[in-house]
Amino acid sequence: MAKHKKFSPDQLLNNPLLNKGSAFTQKERDAFGLNGLLPYQVSTMEQQLQRRYANFSAQKGALAKYTFLSALQNRNEVLFYRLVQEHIDEMMPLVYTPTVGEVSLHFSVLYKEHRGVYISYPHKDKMHEIIRGLKKEVDVIVVTDGERILGLGDLGVGGMTIPLGKLVLYTIFGGINPAKTLPVFLDVGTNNETLLDDPLYMGWRNKRISGKEYDNFIHQFVKEIKKKYPNVLLQWEDFAKPHAKPLLEKYREKICSFNDDIQGTAAVVLSAILAGVKAKKESLEEQRVVIFGGGGAGLGIARYIAAYSKHIYVVDRHGLITTKLKEADKEQKKFAQSWDHKDTSLLNVIRQVRPHILIGVSGQAGSFTEEMIKEMAKQVEKPLIFPLSNPNSCCEAKPADLMEWTQGKAIIATGSPFEGIAQCNNVYIFPGVGLGVLASGAKTVPDSLFYKAAEVLSSYSPMLKSGGALFPRFKELHDISKHIAVAVAQKAQEEGIAKKMTPEETMLAVEKTMWQPEYESLY
Repeated sequence: MAKHKKFSPDQLLNNPLLNKGSAFTQKERDAFGLNGLLPYQVSTMEQQLQRRYANFSAQKGALAKYTFLSALQNRNEVLFYRLVQEHIDEMMPLVYTPTVGEVSLHFSVLYKEHRGVYISYPHKDKMHEIIRGLKKEVDVIVVTDGERILGLGDLGVGGMTIPLGKLVLYTIFGGINPAKTLPVFLDVGTNNETLLDDPLYMGWRNKRISGKEYDNFIHQFVKEIKKKYPNVLLQWEDFAKPHAKPLLEKYREKICSFNDDIQGTAAVVLSAILAGVKAKKESLEEQRVVIFGGGGAGLGIARYIAAYSKHIYVVDRHGLITTKLKEADKEQKKFAQSWDHKDTSLLNVIRQVRPHILIGVSGQAGSFTEEMIKEMAKQVEKPLIFPLSNPNSCCEAKPADLMEWTQGKAIIATGSPFEGIAQCNNVYIFPGVGLGVLASGAKTVPDSLFYKAAEVLSSYSPMLKSGGALFPRFKELHDISKHIAVAVAQKAQEEGIAKKMTPEETMLAVEKTMWQPEYESLY
């Protein structure tokens, strides 16, 4: 930012990217007419952080703390990101899962400050005008239509909290400049009757559009975004199964994009498996894997594991996906197994297959029963068990129960935070991948970039060194994301989708792309 640029007091105090609050220097106060509008004392950032953390700690309950942090973000973004970075282990569950799920459920009541872009179907004829009027520079867009929010289902406009939260994580861990991020909600209606009947609901109160109407609306959005931001990275987020994979396949070559629920989830699970299997000194090729949940996330995980192992069994609501199952869709049939047993339930699959690895992405709380887990532990010395559905209320099993049922032998990772348990969180993957894509100028985001990210992340597993958790602490992730980004950028060059650079140039490009939450002198 050019120094000595003329700002009005309102421009500085009401713009969260410019506002320093009490940290404006006396020279800046003199230059921009801020004297009298702030308390006399000029604060250091350290003093501001002490005040804000004390205020944060005084808040009672997760929602109150989320609201406090959200208000700070809307007032002073630099201070917000520094505060969260310095207390990341404590604040991570508040800026994203599980608290973001609670906020999504009550979005229309909790809504306060404007942030992000809402493109509603009734405004489809105004889409060009809406997008044309957006800010000039955007590097990353996270977009959702709110149909499959976490494990909570169709939350309509409440789904906006997910792009908002994901972009916070892009900045905290990937160093993406928040001024160049854009959360987008595509309001195509909702089929949630509770929301449709709610007089306070803030979204378009209408049943979801489908078929050609939906397809044309999405196509129009992609076309307009590509025109406005030709080099943007677009992340598809929390789209329901009928749309998630088709949208990814249709647009991944037309606009630089990926689906975090499919590719990000699969990559972070793959990383956990690579680390867990290596810690057991076994080969992934030999592992038998059962995945409970045949939706976009489950099938994405299956595809990624299939690059390393062929022993994959997917169990959906109809039971095991077999060659005889008529209800299986095209994507599920790719993992169909020949099965001689009438009983295709998860319990019987565990009995017959004797899996080394059990993964849950079903959204069905408590679906991993004591009988199932004890059966698994009877057959395998150190089973890998990943109940990944989130938020916590949708988790397939509580980690404490899993440890009890396996007599402490299980290697566990969950999708939501549990005390003392590794969280198999996409945040370990997508910020580094996004940073690497932006730094390299990659034109597409093929699965090979996610495989590389998973391999790099697995090498940082504490379990490989000290027998600790599968994943490193969140406070280490900012630096790890930089290493993931460099590897992703180099892989993109090998794939021919990014311009060639020397290793030194690649590292420099990554570091240059990373934004730091520091006040810039305006005068």
